[in-house]
Amino acid sequence: MTQMMPDPNDPSRAYHYGVMARAIELIDAADAPLSLEALAGQMGMSAAHFQRVFSSWVGVSPKRYQQYLTLGNAKVLLRDRSTTLAAAHGAGLSGTGRLHDLFVRWEAMSPGEYASGGAGLQISWGWFDSAFGRVLVMGTDKGICGLSLAAEMGEEAAMADLRKRWPAAIFRENTVMLRPWVEAAFGGAGPEKAPLYLIGAPFQIKVWEALLQLPEGQVTTYGDIATAIGNPKAVRAVGTAVGRNPIGYLIPCHRVLRKSGELGGYHWGLQMKRAMLGYEAARVDNR
Repeated sequence: MTQMMPDPNDPSRAYHYGVMARAIELIDAADAPLSLEALAGQMGMSAAHFQRVFSSWVGVSPKRYQQYLTLGNAKVLLRDRSTTLAAAHGAGLSGTGRLHDLFVRWEAMSPGEYASGGAGLQISWGWFDSAFGRVLVMGTDKGICGLSLAAEMGEEAAMADLRKRWPAAIFRENTVMLRPWVEAAFGGAGPEKAPLYLIGAPFQIKVWEALLQLPEGQVTTYGDIATAIGNPKAVRAVGTAVGRNPIGYLIPCHRVLRKSGELGGYHWGLQMKRAMLGYEAARVDNR
């Protein structure tokens, strides 16, 4: 069954993620799975109210969601993944990738333009609510070039993080221009396109392109990505490029795990990564 995502600009979405983030923190600290009543009690909420908030965010019970957050589930995903990056490339998918039920189109800045630090580049920015709290989105006339998740790092740090990537660019607030792309990216319905404009070094862009091949609900490893881009020994460099991804969630670096199945690092916080992986697993199961 396909589950339609709520309005990405609904302020309640940020509230729901805040509740979910606190719940995940409690789940992580527990020695054993927590019951609905135990979780709700520690959150200072009734079981019924907590269940409603939880279900409105992810569409499954707290018990089921806890299963998505386990290391064992990550290992199963790695072992049983049916679509590999190599297969995606072999099918001629270079340049496009699956994002929810949309096909995302993208293009990249030339190496010379990247080296200039974005000199003369006009970048619009705006704040939006999403399933993962407040997000800062930046874009040029060609598409989204930056998305920072502020729930853990804070809004001021999120803004500084993106602006320093293109220090010579000209920044201006323009939520009107960005809103249709944000709605397409987070709304998950209709034929709209969510164009991406990748601003990075050539090697980074190859890594990000590989990530765009990975369907929702599946995961990969740094080694798989290195193999997919034809450089199997460049695992460490791949890890660096994944960490430098400027477009959080839309270029799904949260789907990259260590070979052992452990989460590894995440620029916007490990709790955010866990939330995203669980959220996507639940969405796929609900289809």
